[in-house]
Amino acid sequence: MSEWEKQSLSEFIELIGGGTPKTSIIEYWNGEIPWLSVVDFNTGKKYVFDAEKKITQLGLKNSSTKLLNAGDIIISARGTIGAIAVLAKEMTFNQSCYGVREVEEKSLTDFIYYLLKDTVTSLQQISHGGVFDTITRDTFKEIEVLLPPLPEQKAIAAVLSSLDDKIDLLHRQNLTLEAMAETLFRQWFVVEAREDWEEGTLNDLVEFNYGKTLRDQERSGYGFPVYGSSGIVGYHNEYLVEAPGIITGRKGTLGVINYSFQNFSPIDTTFYITSKIKSDGLFFEYFLLKTLNLGEMNSDSAVPGLNKNLAHGIQLTIPPISLIEKFNQQTKPLFKKLNVNQKQIQTLETLRDTLLPKLMSGEVRIECQ
Repeated sequence: MSEWEKQSLSEFIELIGGGTPKTSIIEYWNGEIPWLSVVDFNTGKKYVFDAEKKITQLGLKNSSTKLLNAGDIIISARGTIGAIAVLAKEMTFNQSCYGVREVEEKSLTDFIYYLLKDTVTSLQQISHGGVFDTITRDTFKEIEVLLPPLPEQKAIAAVLSSLDDKIDLLHRQNLTLEAMAETLFRQWFVVEAREDWEEGTLNDLVEFNYGKTLRDQERSGYGFPVYGSSGIVGYHNEYLVEAPGIITGRKGTLGVINYSFQNFSPIDTTFYITSKIKSDGLFFEYFLLKTLNLGEMNSDSAVPGLNKNLAHGIQLTIPPISLIEKFNQQTKPLFKKLNVNQKQIQTLETLRDTLLPKLMSGEVRIECQ
């Protein structure tokens, strides 16, 4: 490995700072330019395709935010440390992040992305404390890595990118499959809803059940996924709920509905949903809950929380059980394919995450063409 050079991260990357247009000036906001914050790309996926908030050209011109190119990297630097993604198109970003770009003839952006993923743990350990943990420009000077020559950078990135590209394709297939099932749900149960259907409440169809307390040290290792209000927060060797299952946030992140193909454990910031009509697969219940504004079923406490009684009391029309069963049979093949894809995603992610440190350390070498 004599041709691999020990360098600090700052020697072969260009760091770009972000900013925020004044929120008090409405002409700066609701434009066409995506403006990234960590919530937009803290997904574990390689690419970020859009941002929730948008700014105008005037907002870009009159603030310290910068326009990153498609293919540049975004990394979170404050609060949530080390979330990272590659931009699928031009975007701006806030001051809690850095844009990262290659240095010509020294580094390749795709390689840098994987190198940063491998060094996130180091970034977190030496991030400078304050009100928030923070990555500064000095942080990138303090971390030294082994940098291979450009041909080997390209070869390493190609191997890992091929896995991520397949993962991304499967994720997009799953979005399409779910959209197909949701379109059928809306057609049958919203557009074609009948006036003679029985009036009732959500409590007639489902029950919200409290998750259990599971300490941080019990959410490590392998086994069954552990769900918090924002999604999977770890793994445990036992499970509370037998799949399939539906989870929604009870504290913090409200209104997000997750469907699990695996047995799982919901923690105490979540509700898990059981069906009172015993429908096959919980497909109807899943899409029904997605149509409701559960995030508005908020308790009056200081900490935002989904009120179980308010949710149970939501009034709705209840379709015939026979129609629900027919819907579940129609959508079952779509969810079966979703499950197959999800298992393949997990296999590919495990392979990628196993190869990543070995390739970045030089333990596994790739022959360059």
